[in-house]
This record gives sequence, structure tokens and C-alpha cells, in this order.
Amino acid sequence: MGYPDKVLAGDEQVVLHRHPHWKRLFWPVTVLILGSAAASFGCAVVGNATWDPTAKRVVFWVIGAIWLVLIGWLTLWPFLNWLTTHFVITDRRVMFRHGVLSRSGIDIPLARINSVEFRHRLIDRILRTGTLIVESASQDPLEFYDIPRVEQVHALLYHEVFDTLGSEESPS
Repeated sequence: MGYPDKVLAGDEQVVLHRHPHWKRLFWPVTVLILGSAAASFGCAVVGNATWDPTAKRVVFWVIGAIWLVLIGWLTLWPFLNWLTTHFVITDRRVMFRHGVLSRSGIDIPLARINSVEFRHRLIDRILRTGTLIVESASQDPLEFYDIPRVEQVHALLYHEVFDTLGSEESPS
């Protein structure tokens, strides 16, 4: 049983589960490609040099170490952050979890949500992403960035909130 199923109540159902938009991975992938190309070029230059074999080996190790640090820090870490960030809407609450080594998150019961809005710039509209803003009864508005298909998520969340409020307000 994977996330988010393992944190749900017995009869709670997931309505939507999303990671942030892939645009968060654009620069890490660019760094991966350019860093690998630069390391390959550096290794090719060193391989064709007329240096002592021990000096070549040391330079290869230095290039490899720099490449590993650069890729780990600027590519692997953002990917892991993206992978471990979850935006989930269930039939009872909105959940947001993020973090690789230390995790944090927030749960907002649907019955406590006062308003839901979205915002996206031109590039966000082109990429079909944006910021979802949820205002609950007890806190300042929470902004969730880079939500894929933010307009659909906004409509879905609004309908879930309306259905929750409607079922609580209607006489049984």
C-alpha cells in the first residue's frame, strides 16, 4: 500500500493525487545534460593530452567528483523533492506533504475551507499549471505552487467542498 493510501481513514477515498508540475524539473534536467556534456568534453580533452598517466587519472577523478556533486545537488535533490511532494484531495480533506529527509505536511478538512482560488501567469497558462490558494477558517490562505491543471483542481476542490457542506447542512 503506497502513499497516500496508507494515511487514509477506513472509508476515506482519494479524489485527486498530484505531484508538482514537471516544469520544476526543467532546470535540473538542463543541468544534467549540460553538466554531463561538460564532463565528457573535459574527459575527452584530458584523454587526448600528453600528460603522465597518473596525472590523467587524478584529473579524471576530479572531473568525476565535481560531476557527482553537481548532479547530486542540482539534479538528484530537486528530483527527490519533486517526487516526495504530494498534493492530495480526498472526500474529507486536502493533504499536502513534502520533504526528502525531514517531512512536513498539512491537512485541511473540507468543512473548514472558506474559499478556493487559483492564479497563473502566461507561462503557467501555456504549461497548464498554476498556484492554488486555499483559505480555511482558522489560518491565513495557503498557496500551493505548480499544481498541474490548476483550473480543473480548483473546480474539483470547489465541488468537493460544496458537496461536503451540502451533506453536513442538509437534514438527515
